[in-house]
Amino acid sequence: MQPLSFPHDASLLATPLAQPALAALAPGENAVAVFEVDLSAALQFAPGLLVLTGRRLLACSAGDAQAAPALQEWPLHPGLELRLHEHAGVGTLQLHDAAQRLALWRFTLTRQPQAVAFQQAFERRLQQLDAPPSLPAADEDVPRCAACQSPLPPGTDECPTCARQQPPQTSTWVLLRLWRFARPYKRQLGLGFGLTLASTAASLVPPYMTIPLMDEILIPYQSGQQIPVERVALYLGGLLLAALLAWGLGWARTYVLALVSERIGADLRTTTYQHLMRLSLDYFGSKRTGDLMARIGSETDRINVFLSLNALDFITDVLMIAMTAAILFSINPWLALVTLVPLPFIAWLIHTVRDKLRTGFERIDRVWSEVTNVLADTIPGIRVVKAFAQERREAERFRAANQHNLEVNDRLNKTWSLFSPTVSLMTEIGLLVVWGFGIWLVAHNQITVGVLAAFIAYIGRFYTRLDSMSRIVSVTQKAAAGAKRIFDILDHVSNVPDPAQPVRVERVQGAIELRGVGLRASSRMILKDVRLSIRPGEMIGLVGHSGSGKSTLVNLICRFYDVTHGAILVDGVDVRRMAVADYRSHIGLVLQEPFLFFGTVAENIAYGKPDATREEIVAAARAAHAHDFILRLPHGYDSLVGERGQSLSGGERQRISIARALLIDPRILILDEATSAVDTETEQEIQKALDNLVKGRTTIAIAHRLSTLRKADRLVVLDRGEIVEVGPHDELMEKQGAYWRLYEAQARRDEGDVGSSPPVLDSTLRHPSHPAGQVVT
Repeated sequence: MQPLSFPHDASLLATPLAQPALAALAPGENAVAVFEVDLSAALQFAPGLLVLTGRRLLACSAGDAQAAPALQEWPLHPGLELRLHEHAGVGTLQLHDAAQRLALWRFTLTRQPQAVAFQQAFERRLQQLDAPPSLPAADEDVPRCAACQSPLPPGTDECPTCARQQPPQTSTWVLLRLWRFARPYKRQLGLGFGLTLASTAASLVPPYMTIPLMDEILIPYQSGQQIPVERVALYLGGLLLAALLAWGLGWARTYVLALVSERIGADLRTTTYQHLMRLSLDYFGSKRTGDLMARIGSETDRINVFLSLNALDFITDVLMIAMTAAILFSINPWLALVTLVPLPFIAWLIHTVRDKLRTGFERIDRVWSEVTNVLADTIPGIRVVKAFAQERREAERFRAANQHNLEVNDRLNKTWSLFSPTVSLMTEIGLLVVWGFGIWLVAHNQITVGVLAAFIAYIGRFYTRLDSMSRIVSVTQKAAAGAKRIFDILDHVSNVPDPAQPVRVERVQGAIELRGVGLRASSRMILKDVRLSIRPGEMIGLVGHSGSGKSTLVNLICRFYDVTHGAILVDGVDVRRMAVADYRSHIGLVLQEPFLFFGTVAENIAYGKPDATREEIVAAARAAHAHDFILRLPHGYDSLVGERGQSLSGGERQRISIARALLIDPRILILDEATSAVDTETEQEIQKALDNLVKGRTTIAIAHRLSTLRKADRLVVLDRGEIVEVGPHDELMEKQGAYWRLYEAQARRDEGDVGSSPPVLDSTLRHPSHPAGQVVT
């Protein structure tokens, strides 16, 4: 059998699941690519195998009662399409022909790279079927995509295979969804439209008045007649009045619609940010900070500019063209028809270029996000960059991203630079045709010179507006691309939703019960059947190796994520029945790396309770043993802490975060390794603050340092997502089980350290049951 098209596939053909496919191969038929699926159509874990040969696609399933037949096959032919989708953590491969969907396979996203490679092998095989027999199947001289190695079409560096993996193209109709933000201002929009109509009509008066000026004043004057001064003054006064009226109406129109568009843009930003704050943590885990900042910032600004300027200009252009066409037809229908000759060509050109512009601007948005992502990474992490002397490397990374952005813009500009001059050329040719036909009509006494002059004046405005409308194609596609990225956020539904009728809990006692709690992420079970009851006011310590599920369990209790199995109850109520914000208001959280916002010390302490008085803030700081060092700051409680608290030490930031938790007086307290990153002296200060914090509260502490867990009522030992031991320190030491091994391993390590602190459960424990050198926590 010939080698497969991508690595690590040959072993799949040796499995029992592949035997039906191998048995079905005809003489001379070889496997080209193999892909293993791990989910059934009902999203149950079930093995499956797709085998691509040079002639057909074979699908093997486990063959149980619920699964599809053991072997299915589809001959390869032009028109087949293998589509790849991803939604909610599940990937899907769909086989389609021109009429319908033929088959569907699901898989977890751990197999996404293999799925992409399999789809690309499928596409390459279909391309070989379409190629003339005389051509070689693979020509090494053909340029190929750097990402997927697929052949590139002649004359372009855009890979069609990779383009199919990009998000669906944006439709201009997505701009209509902005109406939900414009609806509250429909009266102002109606006023603006009326002003637009009136100002456009006023601007069309001056060309019409050139007819009597030419035919009744200037041409008779050349024939020897006297100029009637009164009539000239009347016509000139009419022109001045029309110009002033058009100016005033245009100013009012622009002002009203600019006010409306600014409010629509502000509402769009606010709504998007509010929705973003309601999304669960898993959404932010899959997004880059720079990309989200670009969406809420630059994309909304682009939409705002489109609404305030470009959409207004477009409406004005449409009205001007329609009203001008009506006037032209009223003056002379035949000359008007000649005027409209360029329109079909311009419409065809716009239709041809529109899709290229839309996809180009979407690609530019994605590439620009890469630039902002570099900034979002390096500026907050500038201390690490400088500590490792990586300034040149980061500058090069930014230069590469910026160069990629430049190249993508250059490719789009090739299309755009040709489009605008072509439209201008067509309008100039149209004007030339009108001049020629108009002179012929004047020569045959079918129109007067005044009518021709008026026509030329109107046509100048007509073609100017037509050219302006063609240029709006670009900004419209930019706005549509930006609107799509905004609505991608607004359309995302939180995985931690609020209940339709939440249970209102006025005062939480702090009793927590975990009933068979489980959490699945993709194909992996992170927590399995966790059962634990915590009494009000009890302190629980969570210990275990790194990856055992400690932080995940805390995240579930805080409801940053929802369980996939079982339930978490607080005071006998399932937390999923409570409003998220209401429930979290009863929880205090102290993290290993406390996050402080740019602002004063007092503002950071009062973050969870913005209306707190200065006396309450000082009391919380005293209890957190932070009052003394705060008074030593230049402006005390009004001192700025800098971005992310960079002007304070780690211990000072930690005590401010403890004061922040104390101020809201939570009934449930979460300590996530609150003292693991400080020295022994600072730890003692923080421990005093924690002693004040845990009094009378249900406390769950994740800690490696034994000093933090010494006062815990019970210790819960986790291993690979399961609780293996529960009990007080002395009881667990007597059992000589998992906790004893952790303790002894840490004690042996500390005995080898000079001047070490008391035994701690540090993050570099080595479990005796693990292979030598394996690091555990």
